[in-house]
Amino acid sequence: MIDRSMNENVKRKFDTYPSHVRSKLEYLRGLILEVASNTEGVGEIEEKLKWGEPSYITSETKSGTTLRIDWKEENPEKYAVYMNCQTSLIDSYNSLFPGVFSFEGNRAVVFSIHDKLPEEELRVCVQMAFTYHRSKNT
Repeated sequence: MIDRSMNENVKRKFDTYPSHVRSKLEYLRGLILEVASNTEGVGEIEEKLKWGEPSYITSETKSGTTLRIDWKEENPEKYAVYMNCQTSLIDSYNSLFPGVFSFEGNRAVVFSIHDKLPEEELRVCVQMAFTYHRSKNT
């Protein structure tokens, strides 16, 4: 069973989003937590604010890199999943799923508020992020 109770600071951040954005980010959060709970070796995910953004960290196992999610007022039609720009994840996502995602440099997968989330592909991407340190050592 996934513990979906939200960290209080993260909850306050979610409360600042417009309702149509909040529902997108809540869905994304649920997907991230579900993938983490169903991925062997990831362990419990720590949820907290990092750089003012809801963040999901493999603190227990350190098996992967941190994922952050956010929406920014200056780009109201988009929301994103951010990762450490020092990883090779964006290149891997682009190779695995050409044309499926939009990217912001080597640090984010960006989604339009109006488009359907490419859920199955995104699940693979989240799993890759949460096992990044494990997979690069094998």
